[in-house]
Amino acid sequence: MRSATLELIQHDQFASSQPANFNRLARVYRWLEWFSFGPILSQCRRAFLGEMKNRRTALVIGDGDGRFTAQLLKQNPHIVVEVVDASDAMLRRLMQRAGLNAGRVHPHLADARQLHLASCGFDLVATHFFLDCLTTIEVESLAIRLRRSMTPDALWVVSDFAIPDNWYGRLIAKPLVTALYLAFRFMTGLTIRKLPRHRDALQRAGFILTRQQKRVWGLLVSELWRPTPVANPISLSQKAEAD
Repeated sequence: MRSATLELIQHDQFASSQPANFNRLARVYRWLEWFSFGPILSQCRRAFLGEMKNRRTALVIGDGDGRFTAQLLKQNPHIVVEVVDASDAMLRRLMQRAGLNAGRVHPHLADARQLHLASCGFDLVATHFFLDCLTTIEVESLAIRLRRSMTPDALWVVSDFAIPDNWYGRLIAKPLVTALYLAFRFMTGLTIRKLPRHRDALQRAGFILTRQQKRVWGLLVSELWRPTPVANPISLSQKAEAD
């Protein structure tokens, strides 16, 4: 797997655990997703595809078996995609799914929390159902590094689970999300037990939410973020140390 444009750093102080092992799910991931949520997760990933037609250099983190990457490549014949995943089995499935467009994909087998992102000039970043594998602090740390490698007009597309602040969130969404975390803990060794506050983390890292779509009464969200002009965002962890 390539590592020319993206480099590993020795240690990220905010990476609190080993990445989950999704290798055993690579062949069945699509069917697990379909039996649990039908086509809705795929709809979340495709929510803002229309916004990506003129993008040229993308970073896709944790795309699993590569359905989003394959769609992005088909829609945009000029885009080059750097793909990061901690599962070699998932990366192989992604490259197979890319088909004739695989030459425009550069795969990187790595823990995204351990990446050093140089000034690569990404005008698109996509994290679909990936941030929920991180803590809030880890999301912040990643977001600050991502922002430094993105163009001023870049887009960051996020799809993820959410818990609405109402009776549905308390009685249905939260127990369902807890059950999903328990299932993935058993299947992959994922140690995270609750959703990160990714919106707080992205805002603190210098991003602004510009569009949002909700599905299943707010359980699933698709979001479009852009970097703000802030030069040196201060993370929650840095603020806590200062206090």
